[in-house]
Amino acid sequence: MDIARGLAILGMFVAHTIPRTDDGELLVDGRSSILFATLAGVSLGLLSGGTEPPGPGERSAIRRVVLVRALFVFLLGVLLATLGSEIAIILDYYAIMFLALLPLLFARRAVLTGTAVLLLIAAPMLARLVDPGNRAPASILDVGWEYLLTGYYPALVWLPLLLLGLVAARSGLDRRRTQVWMAGAGSAAAIAGYGSALVLPGVTAEAHSSTTAEILGSGGTAFAVIGLLLLVTTAGGLGEGVSAVLWPLGAAGALALTVYTAQIVVLAMVAGARDSGGPDYPGWPLLIGLAVASLLGASAWRYFLGRGPLERLVTALAGRR
Repeated sequence: MDIARGLAILGMFVAHTIPRTDDGELLVDGRSSILFATLAGVSLGLLSGGTEPPGPGERSAIRRVVLVRALFVFLLGVLLATLGSEIAIILDYYAIMFLALLPLLFARRAVLTGTAVLLLIAAPMLARLVDPGNRAPASILDVGWEYLLTGYYPALVWLPLLLLGLVAARSGLDRRRTQVWMAGAGSAAAIAGYGSALVLPGVTAEAHSSTTAEILGSGGTAFAVIGLLLLVTTAGGLGEGVSAVLWPLGAAGALALTVYTAQIVVLAMVAGARDSGGPDYPGWPLLIGLAVASLLGASAWRYFLGRGPLERLVTALAGRR
């Protein structure tokens, strides 16, 4: 799971740093953030008990943990948005997704799956009804719609990914059957989403288009990646070797909140220096610097100190490991 999260972080680095000479879409565009969101659902499933969720008497404590985490991540996202990094911050949207998932955190898998299918179809349609022209928010109500339906990372449109990630965690991530289902069903969904965009007129699966085709395509890709990583990292001696080779990536994933935040600070400094007459956006050198510094820094921190600084802070505030 940490390796998958590390991949999502590196994908965001690429999406945020590579200069665009046209309107073309990179492989990482949209898909990295969707992988990040899918992993959020899986992580919430693990935090809330995995295959053995607690009884009703213990659930309120876990809900409080999720609520505190959501509030912390929301405030951090709002703070990062003020730095001028020129990046669409995901953290405050991420927190809204946490809150939207909270009432269903301990629902049965059938209920989670049914709700995911309903939202997969209805939420993109509702988003078009609320804002067919992608207008800029002009009121508090518009801001609410932006977080839920019309923004860069719309919570209700993306919620099926978290719901199905929660289903995966409830199904047992260490079970070979679950891993195969994630890889196979994810691949099938990706083919359906991107295939429909290729053959059906008026259907698009472009990054951040908030369509059913995009969620199927990019979300299916996310589940396929997670399933394949689970398969190869739990395959006996081979899995141990793969995990060892990819350990720096897993370290970055384990410190994802800290690494993401540091990235935004760096990008804000680069943008500020450019606007003050400094060099143009450095692109590839910036990407390489961010990737190398993140992998080496996260590896050293993880090896010697364990949890990242922001991860420690949010755990302390939530009062639960």
